[in-house]
Amino acid sequence: MLKVQEIRELIKLIDESSIDEFSYETNGTTISMKKSSGEQIVKAEPVPAVEKRETAVQQTEAPQTAPVEKPAEVSQEEPVANTPSNAVDYDHEIVSPMVGTFYSSPSPDSDVYVKVGSQVEKSSIVCIVEAMKLFNEIEAEANGEIVEILVENGELVEYGQPLFRVKTK
Repeated sequence: MLKVQEIRELIKLIDESSIDEFSYETNGTTISMKKSSGEQIVKAEPVPAVEKRETAVQQTEAPQTAPVEKPAEVSQEEPVANTPSNAVDYDHEIVSPMVGTFYSSPSPDSDVYVKVGSQVEKSSIVCIVEAMKLFNEIEAEANGEIVEILVENGELVEYGQPLFRVKTK
């Protein structure tokens, strides 16, 4: 059975993707999500033996989902609003491929992967994004110089959120 936190993560991932409809079945429980006019409808079809328990999860999840996602949308707009005043010259943005926690170094006592002014190649590791206890190394995907770091170490990042700006060669 899925935990409420796992359902929330699925909702966020589906909301931020181009997928319009999603179904998942495990241990006799089916979860279906469908986007419609900017809102998500979450429908859980529980096994009859645990119907009351699943219904409680569904009722708790639905009201909490809308308020949780609205602040995320606002925070994604903030960097856009700050961009004109920063006026940093760049050609490429390195974005987070997932929701998770940003780490600028491989361990707390290690040096950071990159800093402003660092030269990177396409395969250079620039940071780690931890998602569900998996540490994912993020590559630059472009040759150039790091001109701006947009997030702090230990900060939660969203899917598609810009992490670095790169002036390509």
